[in-house]
Amino acid sequence: MTPGQSDPDRREDTTAEVEPARAGRLGEVLTGDEFSFTEAVGGWRGFIESAAPGVVFVIAYLGWGGWLIPVIASVATVAALVLVRLIQRSSVQQALAGVLGVGIGAIWAWRSGDAGGYFVPGLWANGLYLAALLASMAVRWPAVGIVVGLLKGWGTSWRADARVMRMMQLGTAVVAAMFALRLAVQLPLYLAGAVVALGTAKLAMGVPLFALTLWLVWLLVRNAAPRSTPQDPPPTTR
Repeated sequence: MTPGQSDPDRREDTTAEVEPARAGRLGEVLTGDEFSFTEAVGGWRGFIESAAPGVVFVIAYLGWGGWLIPVIASVATVAALVLVRLIQRSSVQQALAGVLGVGIGAIWAWRSGDAGGYFVPGLWANGLYLAALLASMAVRWPAVGIVVGLLKGWGTSWRADARVMRMMQLGTAVVAAMFALRLAVQLPLYLAGAVVALGTAKLAMGVPLFALTLWLVWLLVRNAAPRSTPQDPPPTTR
């Protein structure tokens, strides 16, 4: 190889190293050498954008009661956040996710005529995620293992390593516990009609709890790697 030429093998290795970054923020957080709570919550701006519609909903409910004004205020807040992103020509991915959640909650509240209905889609989502995670553990395809295996380029080899399988099962159980905790706290508040307490609990158990859960999963998987399959020795030549 002459000076100035690049080594094809070296270039291929560099490409492999940056592949996790293409998997998005979640991949960067889970596969990083250090954990960043700021990255886990999507940065301070992302954190504020995720919390703002819920905060406005609770404040409007305290001020006016009912469901119409809180829902309108929440929808207007998320619409304003998206508009600001569009004006600044920055990524609207996280803001659009907020539009979807707020929109579904608003429709539910409108159809039920109850402010508590705003939170029903979130309760259903937590229940469905919990069921899916428990099912993945039951069939020994834990969701955390699937995600980490893809991000780190392991494929499915991690399933053959009992130690790594245990870590991935435990990591999935940690995420499942987060959804179970949300339901255990928020469902009784919804059934009791405690809208303000429910809104406050949802905010506290939203992005902050997710970031804490992600940190616990990162602690479990950061040093997990399937053992290399031993290869047959090369044949000797006579």
